[in-house]
Amino acid sequence: MRILHTMLRVGDMKRSVDFYTGVLGMQLLRTTDRPDQKYSLAFVGYGDESQGAVLELTYNHGTDRYDLGTAYGHIAIEVPDAAAACERIRAAGGSVTREAGPVKGGSTVIAFVQDPDGYKIELIERRPAA
Repeated sequence: MRILHTMLRVGDMKRSVDFYTGVLGMQLLRTTDRPDQKYSLAFVGYGDESQGAVLELTYNHGTDRYDLGTAYGHIAIEVPDAAAACERIRAAGGSVTREAGPVKGGSTVIAFVQDPDGYKIELIERRPAA
C-alpha cells in the first residue's frame, strides 16, 4: 500500500495551479473537467504519480472559498534550504507565514508558507547525510 494523493478543495483552479506550479515548482500532471457534475480536478506534484504522492486540487463549480476547519494541519515538503525556499516563494508572490528556523524543542529547520486558499505548507530542510 502507498499514499496516492491528498485532495484539497480550492476556490479558483487557475490561481491554485499557478501557485503550486509557479511558486512551489510542482508540475501539472493531469486534469479532468466534469461540467455535468460541476467539478474540475488538477493533479500536481514533483514527479510521476506512479512514483510518489501528489495533490488533487478539486474545484467545485460555483464555490469560491471554504472554511478550513480546525482538524486540517499542513502538507510537508522537503527542501534543501528552507531560508532560500522562503525567499524564492516570496519573490514569486507566495506568502511566508513562518520564517526558516529550528522547530520548537529541536534542531530541524522548518518554515511555513500558505497557499491562496489558506492551506499551510511546511518546508522541512533536508539534513545532510552523516
